[in-house]
Amino acid sequence: MQHQSPEVARLYQTEFIRSARAIGVMWAVCTLCFAVIEVVILIQPSWVGTRELHYRGGGPAPPTGTLGLFEVCLETDWPVPECRGSLRTLTPLPAFQSPAVLVCMSLTMVWASVGCLCLFRFCNAATVYKICAWLQLTAGFCLALACVLFPDSWSCAEMRALCGERVSSFSPGNCSVHWAFILAILGVLDAGILATLAFVLGNRQDALLPDNAKDGDVTGLLLAA
Repeated sequence: MQHQSPEVARLYQTEFIRSARAIGVMWAVCTLCFAVIEVVILIQPSWVGTRELHYRGGGPAPPTGTLGLFEVCLETDWPVPECRGSLRTLTPLPAFQSPAVLVCMSLTMVWASVGCLCLFRFCNAATVYKICAWLQLTAGFCLALACVLFPDSWSCAEMRALCGERVSSFSPGNCSVHWAFILAILGVLDAGILATLAFVLGNRQDALLPDNAKDGDVTGLLLAA
């Protein structure tokens, strides 16, 4: 059985390192995008919104609008809705304090993983990937728990005022879930995918680098490939 020459082996090794670098860059960009999405999920008052109802008269028209973790926004005759809440002070609606705290924790974990990207210049790449993976996994868990607790808190005064008296836990009455809540659910899947990819990249770093570089500047070799 013929052995590969050192030149061919080094060529294959270089291609592996370049592939790892490309996947790592893609993972870093997706992590940054996920962090921005987390901010949108937190502040947007579009977790729940009223359905389109055919009003036949005979009384006051039912309110129309949307609701989030911090604000309730009602549609008016003006183009800009009238919002009630404390978004500026980051004070969540009383019924949604637990989901809001969990989303804030998830947001903190994701932005911490973004900050850890700077450590690639100073620390072992495999270690940084695994730290980010655990941070993203924790962020996904917090966001998933928030997505469960949010509909469980629907039987509150704010939801009843917006969605009618038929509101109860996991039953939005005259309302339906809106895009921010759906985006939060997709964020849970995104966090799981990013964490899995970070674990894979971290576990493969030693295999992708030459033996004499495992104890050296890992990130420098990856960037130089």
